[in-house]
Amino acid sequence: MLIMRATDESYAEMANVDFDEVLSSMGRFNDEMIRAGVLVAAEGLDDAAKGVVVDYSSQPPVVTDGPYGETKELFGGFWILDVASQEEAVEWAKRAPLAGPGMKAEIRRVSSIDEFPQDNEWIQKERAWRERTGQL
Repeated sequence: MLIMRATDESYAEMANVDFDEVLSSMGRFNDEMIRAGVLVAAEGLDDAAKGVVVDYSSQPPVVTDGPYGETKELFGGFWILDVASQEEAVEWAKRAPLAGPGMKAEIRRVSSIDEFPQDNEWIQKERAWRERTGQL
């Protein structure tokens, strides 16, 4: 998973970029990954000011409306790729149209359901759901 991250300042700078230009650069990048056969999913996220955070540090959990104070980086969207290695994911991330101070892509491997104990009843229920919905 390539996770788009940015600072408040870099998001503010994006407000000065023509939205059609953003769509074109993201569209070209997504199309390149589609043609290479590696793109599984990709989504952008709504403005953090419209979100909420559920903090589990106490009981009951505390819900805080965005925007969030003291946030150094915000998660802005993601791509899920089907690649052979972390190195290949890094090469795709280097080509992402995320240029500018404060813009980053975090790369994290998504675990497969096959990696969890298959004799666990909850894993079995999830596997059945994934099979019913065509995800497996």
